[in-house]
Amino acid sequence: MDVSLTMWLLTVLGLCALVAADFFIGGRKPHEVSLKEAGTWTVVWVVLAALFGLGLLALGGGEPAGEFFAGYITEKSLSVDNLFVFVLIMAKFSVPAAYQQRVLMVGVLIALVLRAVFIGAGAAIIANFSWIFYLFGAFLIWTAWKLIQEARAGEQEEEYEENRFLKAVERRFPSTDRYHGTRLFVVRNGQRLMTPMLIVMLAIGTTDVLFALDSIPAIFGLTQDPYIVFTANAFALMGLRQLYFLIGGLLRKLVHLSYGLSVILGFIGVKLVLHALHESGVSVPEISIPVSLGVICAVLAVTTVTSLRAARKAEDAAGARDRQGADV
Repeated sequence: MDVSLTMWLLTVLGLCALVAADFFIGGRKPHEVSLKEAGTWTVVWVVLAALFGLGLLALGGGEPAGEFFAGYITEKSLSVDNLFVFVLIMAKFSVPAAYQQRVLMVGVLIALVLRAVFIGAGAAIIANFSWIFYLFGAFLIWTAWKLIQEARAGEQEEEYEENRFLKAVERRFPSTDRYHGTRLFVVRNGQRLMTPMLIVMLAIGTTDVLFALDSIPAIFGLTQDPYIVFTANAFALMGLRQLYFLIGGLLRKLVHLSYGLSVILGFIGVKLVLHALHESGVSVPEISIPVSLGVICAVLAVTTVTSLRAARKAEDAAGARDRQGADV
């Protein structure tokens, strides 16, 4: 899809306007986010993404629209995995409930800027080195295998460990030991100090870089159009704050999520390898976008259903054990 500089600028300005509206309507005043508010804004962002995809359909045809929807759904599903870590970060820094939405909003914006850098770098590499698809494909297949191994072993992060960047910031700049509303800096005895609010925002934003290492190659496996890659990431991330509050209690029930994500990453990895072989002149079948979209949606649907059933069985079994213990 040929996108002019004007279209890029209008898109970025449009996204900035949406972010500003989100902030001034729902996020300007610190407060605890209700399920109703989270649900409403989640629907709003999903509808906006759908309208954008339909706009691509009208302007560019079915191919870019299909690539956007496939990329958006993939990025959205992979971003759910981020929420597990966000929960751990919020707990480690003891973020008050009223300030969590502000933390997530700024943290997600930092993540989006960093992802834009990754996307630009990825697009430049792909344009000059087509063999990079072999590396991307192999990396995704390896990541998929690693996810399956971790899921089978029952491994799950129980504590958040600060990354090197965050540790360096904390060593270099002194900070306070308590929150001061939503302020990022305070002056005490003539010294400018960071607050935990800034630290946790940086934690959210920089931690997402680790997730971008597999999500960016994954979406480049669906489309090589930087415009679609960026917009799919933007819409997926900008709805992440509301999704955090909406399904926070549901996260622990998605016990098969790692299996579903591993299948999706493995599938896209194979798609990338086939595409690389095709670009090298080898006669191999390529996986179309409609097939990719169908596989991704089917895997997510099956994963969600089996996760909820497994969680319900576990709850029933726990309840039965509790009743037996009470009888004894």
